[in-house]
Amino acid sequence: MRLRRPAVSVYTVPTDAPEADGTLAWDTTTVVIVEVSAGHATGTGWTYGPAAVGDFLSECLAPLVEGRGALDVPAAHEAMCRAVRNAGRPGIAAGAISALDLALWDLKARLLELPLVRLLGACRERVPVYGSGGFTTYHDTHLAAQLNGWVHGQHIPRVKMKIGGGRGREVTRDLARVRAARQVIGHEAELYVDADGAYTRKQAVRVGLALAEHGVGWFEEPVPPDDPAGLRLVRDALVCDVAAGEYGYDLPSFARLITAGAVDCLQIDATRCGGPTEFLRAAALAQAHGLDVSAHGAPHAHAALAAAVPNLRHIEWFHDHVRIEDMFFDGALDPTGGTVSPSAGLGHGLTLRAEEIAGFRVA
Repeated sequence: MRLRRPAVSVYTVPTDAPEADGTLAWDTTTVVIVEVSAGHATGTGWTYGPAAVGDFLSECLAPLVEGRGALDVPAAHEAMCRAVRNAGRPGIAAGAISALDLALWDLKARLLELPLVRLLGACRERVPVYGSGGFTTYHDTHLAAQLNGWVHGQHIPRVKMKIGGGRGREVTRDLARVRAARQVIGHEAELYVDADGAYTRKQAVRVGLALAEHGVGWFEEPVPPDDPAGLRLVRDALVCDVAAGEYGYDLPSFARLITAGAVDCLQIDATRCGGPTEFLRAAALAQAHGLDVSAHGAPHAHAALAAAVPNLRHIEWFHDHVRIEDMFFDGALDPTGGTVSPSAGLGHGLTLRAEEIAGFRVA
C-alpha cells in the first residue's frame, strides 16, 4: 500500500488563564495536525509549535512521503531527516518530522489492525504520570487549586510547578510558592520544579539547596538546556535529580547531554525529537548509559511509546496539552490514580473531532 499526500491543519487555542514560566509567557497554544492515509486507514499525528510548522509540513515533507510504502516508517523517517539538511533540523523542521512520523506509526498500526502499544510491544500495562502546570503567573489560590485537584482529587502522587520567575530574579517568591505547594500536597506526594533555564549556575545550586528543605526531588532545567557543563555542575552539587532533554531535536543532542553527565533522567519529546522513531532510539541510548527517561508534554502522543520503554520513569500530564488533547480527540485517557493505560483501540486510539474544533482552525 502506498501513502497518499498527507493533509495538514493548524489550530490556535487560547489558554484558560495567562501562563508563564521562568523564561517565556503565552496566552495561546498552537497545535499542528497531520493526517496521512493508505488503503482503508488514516493515521493522525501532531506537534505543538508555530503555524510555520504546518507550512513546512505541507511544502517540504508531504510531497516527500507521498507514494512511499505505508509500512516502511523508518525509510520515510530517514528520507525526511535527509531532506531538511539545508533548512536545519532543530525547531520547525523537527516538529514537522515528528508530527508526520507519529501519523505514520498510527497509520501502520491501524493498517495491521493493532493498538500501537501492541505493535511496538509493551513492557508495562500502565504508565505513571505526573501533573504539570503551576505557572509563575498563577496566584496562590489558583496554584493551590490545581495541585489539590491532581493530588487529592485525581490521586496523582507526583506534581510539577514552574519556578524561575522573571528570568531568575524572583527567588524569594519562587521559594515561597514551593513552600505553599508542599503544604497543599502534603508530605507523601512527590514535588517537582521546572526553572526552564532561568537561573545561572551558582544561583541554581543555591536555589536547589533551599528546595531540598521542602523535599523537592526533581529540578528540571535549572540552567539553560544548551549548557551541559552547567547542568553537570548543578547535578553534582545537589541531592535532587536534575532533568533536561525536552529540546533534543535529534539523537546526537541526547548523546551530548548523556556523555556530559548532565542529567539524572533524560526527557524526550516525541513531538519535537523526530517522532516515535527517534523517541525509541533516544530511550535505548539512555538505557545503555544507565539512565531513566521521562516523556515531555503531549501525553497522548507518548502513552503507547512509554509503555514500550523499559527504562521509563513517567510521562508529563501537562496542563495545556491535556486540555487541548481532551478537546480535540475522542479516546482521551484518564490519569486518576496516577497512571494511564495506553488505548486498546487501533493505533494510538485517538480520533480527531474535526467538525467540533473547526472554530480554532487558523490554517
